[in-house]
Amino acid sequence: MPRTTHFLDVPDLTGTHAIVTGANSGLGRELTRRLALAGADVVLAVRNEPKGEAEIMQLRSEMPHARLGLRLVDLSSLASVARFADATIKDGRPVDILINNAGVMMPPKREVTIDGFELQFEANYLGHFALTAQLMPLLTKAKSARVVNLSSIYARAGRLDWDNLQSEKSYRPGRAYGLSKLAMLMFARELNRRSVAAGWGILAAAAHPGATITNLQIAGPLRGHAPDGLRARLVRQQYRVPGLFQNVDQGILPALFAATSPFATGGGYYGPSGFQEVTGGPAPADVPKRALNDADSARLWTVSEKLSDVQF
Repeated sequence: MPRTTHFLDVPDLTGTHAIVTGANSGLGRELTRRLALAGADVVLAVRNEPKGEAEIMQLRSEMPHARLGLRLVDLSSLASVARFADATIKDGRPVDILINNAGVMMPPKREVTIDGFELQFEANYLGHFALTAQLMPLLTKAKSARVVNLSSIYARAGRLDWDNLQSEKSYRPGRAYGLSKLAMLMFARELNRRSVAAGWGILAAAAHPGATITNLQIAGPLRGHAPDGLRARLVRQQYRVPGLFQNVDQGILPALFAATSPFATGGGYYGPSGFQEVTGGPAPADVPKRALNDADSARLWTVSEKLSDVQF
């Protein structure tokens, strides 16, 4: 069964403004709860309004004084990202914490977004790249903002095939997912490097949750399959392996550490402390060798600006 949680002390966040993408379930939901519990005003950035509203009602039943807001965004649509950013900028409030969490995991067949990109590449990475770029006026206005990108253990399997970023030539669900999560890690490191060089005042970091039980393992790989069929049952059987999975309240800790701890460092990468970074409390994670290539990180940044038509 999943291991028990390790608690992480979160500083008083009263008066801070946080945005969490994919906030209505899984890691995003629990990150939202912990930030709100510490006093932050949290915007749930979700693509499904009824689910977002239901989640706010549930959170307020647990925390009656929580300061929560809802705003719609579909990270697989650059137009939706632009609408979200425009509305947020119109509010004018500095953004102290941006957690780029939303995503999709390993759909069995290659899917293409309305923008013509492979689904995982845009929903997991490019949409967040564009969102962060367009929120820069509010992030720099906060003076000491933090941007946290959710990566994955699968980043180790990611490869930047510059001629096949959209998996047009060949599609492997795990390889495409790993690419998107490697890109998220490289983006965080490059954003921090540029922030230091330009004096933006943004601390950017990345985190991964190890093997944490969320709906991600079911919703993506089982797209097009019965939710209660044999394949679904086989996926759920993995959760019974002792020590292999942990619950969401523990899985969020690396990202929560990166977003709130005074000991988190710019360009840092955090994951679980246990064997192979599968479970455990938050600790520095091993950075895949491919993510350490600064030239590739700069190239990815340039390519992403071109693909998204958004400039930092």
